[in-house]
Amino acid sequence: MPSIERRKPQEAAGMTPAAEVLSDLLIRRFSCRAYRPEPVPHETIETMLAIAQNAASWCNSQPWQLHVTQGEATERLREAMFARASADMATGAMTAESDLPFPENYTGVYKERQREVGWQLYEAVGVVYGDRIGSAKQMLENFRLFGAPHALVITTEKSIGTYGVLDCGSYLGTLLLAAESLGIGMIPQAAFANYCPLLREFFGIPETRDIVCGASFGWPDMDHPANSFRSRRAEVTDTVTWLDR
Repeated sequence: MPSIERRKPQEAAGMTPAAEVLSDLLIRRFSCRAYRPEPVPHETIETMLAIAQNAASWCNSQPWQLHVTQGEATERLREAMFARASADMATGAMTAESDLPFPENYTGVYKERQREVGWQLYEAVGVVYGDRIGSAKQMLENFRLFGAPHALVITTEKSIGTYGVLDCGSYLGTLLLAAESLGIGMIPQAAFANYCPLLREFFGIPETRDIVCGASFGWPDMDHPANSFRSRRAEVTDTVTWLDR
């Protein structure tokens, strides 16, 4: 399956310089699955977080709280997550211990998109159809943080419920663009939520907060084959219904 080139929107009225910048950031951004070892300077991470803090939220509640790792903390988290996931895979006992329910299933076009991006990744890293060992090894990269020098976990106040989770989604989208604007690679990871008790203990997260997801980030290794493809985006006509009256 060939890499898919993302396209800029066709020129249209209202395409201001600011819109051009935003469009470029969205087109360039991708889920980074391989990183260079050197850490991102603390001041640069703080800049990224300061930009993202401007994300929209319901009633300006800003319910997100982050736990961010660097240095030895990243290595301790990587070791703990990878050891747990490897042991679970070896015994076939990998079960989700998430604060929030995972999707029941993907069907129709949603399943097609899921499969397409999965096979783009496998093809890029040389995993052929039916190679269960290879696909399992690639899956475990989630818990090795894809070699990233930093990781983060996003939580929301449990009492806010669904709207807190939606606000964290708004924040995460803004964070991804903030990272891209600074040349930082990042990948959101629902896989972290498989091990909420482990994360809760590691970071000291209180029971009053739900763990939404995690992310790994750092300087992207653009020579790694896992970063060589881009996922497809649906056409606007596939996602929008217009009403004139």
